[in-house]
Amino acid sequence: MNAPHPQPIALQGAGLVKRFKTGRTHIEVLKSIDFDCRHGEMTMVMGPSGSGKSTLIAALSGLLRPDEGKVTALGEDLWSQRPGRIDKFRLDHCGFIFQGFNLFGALTALQQVTTILKYKGYSPAEARDRAAIALTEVGLGKRLEQRPAELSGGEKQRVAIARALAKDPRLLFADEPTSALDGENGQIVIKLLQRAAKEHGAAVICVTHDPRLEAYADRIIHIEDGRILDDRRTADVAAQAKQSALAGA
Repeated sequence: MNAPHPQPIALQGAGLVKRFKTGRTHIEVLKSIDFDCRHGEMTMVMGPSGSGKSTLIAALSGLLRPDEGKVTALGEDLWSQRPGRIDKFRLDHCGFIFQGFNLFGALTALQQVTTILKYKGYSPAEARDRAAIALTEVGLGKRLEQRPAELSGGEKQRVAIARALAKDPRLLFADEPTSALDGENGQIVIKLLQRAAKEHGAAVICVTHDPRLEAYADRIIHIEDGRILDDRRTADVAAQAKQSALAGA
């Protein structure tokens, strides 16, 4: 039987270095990291606090310029572009989900999503339709007119996911998306991210320190002290576990 054809690479970082100045010294947070991810897959970046995982995501997504290295996103040399062009790239192609939800307190769930769609150039009617579909897809079809104060933590995160998915991003970045949620809501959120990869074809990059989420990833990268320590596909991990079990039988 032939092996399944791999999905194309969506995002690639080569030799990424990032330093931050503290007093008279510089701390190297990323130490020549190579990274890539593919369309239709969820890549989990795991590591303890301070390991550099959030800095890596910021460098890959055009939010934080690396001191050295190159990022190729959807075939474009991202950091060779002008700042305005990088902003446009993020608007057109990237979705972001953060642990703090980043919702506007005065806006309804529907308005949270339509606002970003209007920036993309959709008419008010088109934006409303797309927003309603995205919110229904994450299970909030009956909560369209609720404001953040009227929503639970899990519902707020689902609004944030709907906002990210409504513009059909090809790259989806999630930074600790479940850390403020209980186990049940965290599982709902990570399944929605997995669906974004499998049903929408997005390349999903999820930063977390929650080991419970590993089961939903196609690939798991462990980072510590600014370096990648381990990079494995979950199919490989499952095969190794099966082999170990057979050997111990």
